[in-house]
Amino acid sequence: MKQRIAFQGDLGAYSHQAVVEARPDAEAVPCRTFEDCIDAVRGDDADLTMLPVENSTYGRVADIHSLLPKSGLHIIEEAFVRVRISLMALPGVALEEIEKVRAHLVLLPQAKSFLKKHGIRAESAADSAGAAAELAHGGPRSTGVLASSLAAQIHGLDILASDIEDHGHNTTRFLLMSPEIDESRRGDHGMITTFVFEVRNIPAALYKAMGGFATNGVNMTKLESYMKNGSFTATQFYADIEGHPEDPPVTRALEELRYFTNYLEILGVYPADARRR
Repeated sequence: MKQRIAFQGDLGAYSHQAVVEARPDAEAVPCRTFEDCIDAVRGDDADLTMLPVENSTYGRVADIHSLLPKSGLHIIEEAFVRVRISLMALPGVALEEIEKVRAHLVLLPQAKSFLKKHGIRAESAADSAGAAAELAHGGPRSTGVLASSLAAQIHGLDILASDIEDHGHNTTRFLLMSPEIDESRRGDHGMITTFVFEVRNIPAALYKAMGGFATNGVNMTKLESYMKNGSFTATQFYADIEGHPEDPPVTRALEELRYFTNYLEILGVYPADARRR
């Protein structure tokens, strides 16, 4: 049987693209929300879920960091997807006929120069891939959609222009999550360990907690804070480090971290994506 991977959005979304690139033979399962993706795995409607965590232009994805510790799922892989924007329209429509394009509010400013050059108005939509589906089911000829080339392929639309984003660096990082943790050493580019923790209520607790990583030469590639249960005083931290928990320097750093924390949970141990470099 095909592996089933849940993602948030409609068919053709960039999350769907992440699924296709990571597991070409898997069945992609579209879900309405991130919570629905997690529930799909918990309820055996999917085997894994692909969730976006951060974007190189817009930062972290809202709510994801607070959802992950409560999900009961574990990170087994990371995937980086370049956000390549295509302008698509109904079959047979020429670029000169397009008066307006629809896309997610976040996507529209990324093609601002192209739209201005061609005198095309922008209109926000709830979802770019969803806008492509709506256009394919009876949209006007003068309307186009900005989305992934995968969305055009799925919904039978013509691509009028490709790679029209203003900047070529825009990339989204996704995490592939499973009910089972996999701590085996794998991949060709080293390992990443992701964890969340809450420091003890003592002076300079965070500074002291981080000291073990510095003294043991462990590279921390991400450290973000977020409020716990809506409290201004209960702050949790989300961290990525290079290395495996069984590496002696990482083992020592985590032992020191535990001394200064009330709570520490490893969310995943997984191979670094080659595109991380």
